[in-house]
Amino acid sequence: MPAKRSKTVIVAAPAAAPNPGVALRALRRQRGWTLAEIGARTGLPISTLSKIENGKMSLSFDKLTRIAQGLEVDIGELFSNQPPAGNDAFSGRRSITRAGEGYAIRTENYDHLYPASELLNKRLVPIIAEVRARSLDEFGELIRHSGEEFAMVLEGAIELHTELYAPARLETGDSIYFDSAMGHAYIAAAPGRCRVLAVCSGGEAHLREAMARQDGARQDAARYEPPRPSRARREDG
Repeated sequence: MPAKRSKTVIVAAPAAAPNPGVALRALRRQRGWTLAEIGARTGLPISTLSKIENGKMSLSFDKLTRIAQGLEVDIGELFSNQPPAGNDAFSGRRSITRAGEGYAIRTENYDHLYPASELLNKRLVPIIAEVRARSLDEFGELIRHSGEEFAMVLEGAIELHTELYAPARLETGDSIYFDSAMGHAYIAAAPGRCRVLAVCSGGEAHLREAMARQDGARQDAARYEPPRPSRARREDG
């Protein structure tokens, strides 16, 4: 099945958040890299990177993941105003995310909300997702990433498609644990909203690579460092 090109919208962070294009330029200059070198690392055209740096192109999730992967930065660094912390920061840290808070990303298949987005180098990646795709054809290519995944249906019902098992229908309150290296897709299986809590292991780097492959297109983001999670504001542009 050919990969489907997704239209993706990253929800705008509060006004205090740094400009992604400015952040990308600063990171590039800090490392002494040219646009051509960034392009080679991310697979993005120089013209696209230039437009991002100059605020002439909007961001999408696939762009974000390509740049994060190419620059070898944790996806949390793209979502946080806090500087990267060393391994000693793992001891005793915590993050509280209130209802409706987090960093939100919209794709054709999912509306993702990332709790604890300000914590870097997490070993587990929690995601609250509203499932938008209502058929496997609509979803497109199965997603896969290293590690394991736990999912619990919060609202509605979903059908989990995997490459090794028959589709499994999960109602509200049902849960599943599976090897996420196996191709998989969440499909909405009930009228109205269908929401799932997914917790992924394997680290954020593997997850962002998988999302970039599934989302398909060629766009980018920058070393975006939004503020502490604030109540998400959805925008369509």
